[in-house]
Amino acid sequence: MAQNKPENVPAVLNHIAVYVADLSIATTFYESVFNLKIIPEPFKDNRHTWFTLGPAGQLHLIQGAKGNEVFDKNGHLCFSVPSVDEFVKKLNGKNISFEDWPGKKGGITLRVDGVKQIYFKDPDGHWLEVNDAK
Repeated sequence: MAQNKPENVPAVLNHIAVYVADLSIATTFYESVFNLKIIPEPFKDNRHTWFTLGPAGQLHLIQGAKGNEVFDKNGHLCFSVPSVDEFVKKLNGKNISFEDWPGKKGGITLRVDGVKQIYFKDPDGHWLEVNDAK
């Protein structure tokens, strides 16, 4: 019965915070590219946007980053979609360039388990992965 003790219960993800230079631009990007839904946030200071990620938790955008930062692709957020091919059409329609893992522009990585992946950056340069993992 030890597994039911609070100290043995696995932690769950509550939220991911992304520091952005322009909250309006970042909010529009995440809302339109990923169809994320804005949820109420307690601060009401025009420096935060919160999105629901369903059972996975929340995404919090926080204004205040200086901008012009360079991020490593290994540190990325990943979103799964039903079809990478359909998602690529959406990116192309928005003139958002993407690449495969090695960096080939317009490339799609096919993982050894059959999952398709693409990578691109948000307006602040944070790396994003989109895949079709179930």
